[in-house]
Amino acid sequence: MSQAKVTDAQLMADRSKFLKNGDTVGITCVPFSGGQPKGGVDDGPIEMIRFGILDQIQGMGYQIELSEGMDKYRTMQPASDPPIGNMKNPRYVGMAARRVAEQVQSHCKQGRLAVTLGGDHSIAMGTLAGSSSVYGSDMCVVWVDAHADINTPSSTDSGNLHGCPLSFVLGLCDKDEVPANSPFEWIKPCIRKNRLVYIGLRDVDAAEKVILRKHGIRAFSMHDVDKHGIGRVVEMALDHVNPDRSRPIHMSFDVDALDPSVAPATGTPVRGGLTFREGHYICEAVAETGCLVALDLVEVNPLLGDPESLRQTVAVGCSLVRSSLGESLL
Repeated sequence: MSQAKVTDAQLMADRSKFLKNGDTVGITCVPFSGGQPKGGVDDGPIEMIRFGILDQIQGMGYQIELSEGMDKYRTMQPASDPPIGNMKNPRYVGMAARRVAEQVQSHCKQGRLAVTLGGDHSIAMGTLAGSSSVYGSDMCVVWVDAHADINTPSSTDSGNLHGCPLSFVLGLCDKDEVPANSPFEWIKPCIRKNRLVYIGLRDVDAAEKVILRKHGIRAFSMHDVDKHGIGRVVEMALDHVNPDRSRPIHMSFDVDALDPSVAPATGTPVRGGLTFREGHYICEAVAETGCLVALDLVEVNPLLGDPESLRQTVAVGCSLVRSSLGESLL
């Protein structure tokens, strides 16, 4: 007598410590590029859908709840959006992030695993605000990225807000940088500094190094990955923010954390990144904790590179999402 197959979704739902509807994935697609200057990253979520990410997730046994109004992220762009201080496109970024926050919050309130497909990494100020509004400031954040993305509006040289989301949610911006009437006044400090950990850093601005050291924020660079191996690095990272594996985890994964040979179609590639397997191991290990409540997968840019580069990067992005949802090698 044959036994019914246990799906990845069932295994993850049984393992989950926080999700009351762990067999359902709430997906928010954010076709948004306002946090940086290169066009095309707004098409990242659409390409992942074309590549079959929704069918792949359902094939793992999950139900899907898809946030409505994906096209509004394009149409909400204001006709005029002059800089505020150094910040470029501040009104557009602020409005988009607020909408992301509301959609992620809705999925989290329903007890679904909230998956957000970007779009540039500025949207994380919204995803983190949304998930933390449900899970509280004890929620920990695993930030997988080549870049620290913790510049404040005054420390950023470029003014591109995809390099600043963490400074907003950590409360590092002062009143002069984010005045009361700014497009970001709705963002309150919602992530604790000792609940944030980085994996994969290798291109950190001088000002960001000062910020990380000043606030004692734990970061594992590619030097640490080379020295200890990815398994030990992930263990140390989780031990720092979630030693008893008793806190909810929001993982924000920028595909440029991977080496450009693995994920070439992204806006700010940096050589010497994570291998294919190292990136997937991080996702697999976080999934195994049973603590994952939210996932961002961002910075896939279909306009950068040839068709094969696009196919390769989109395929890797989809694979990382599946690994985070419990897809196993055996």
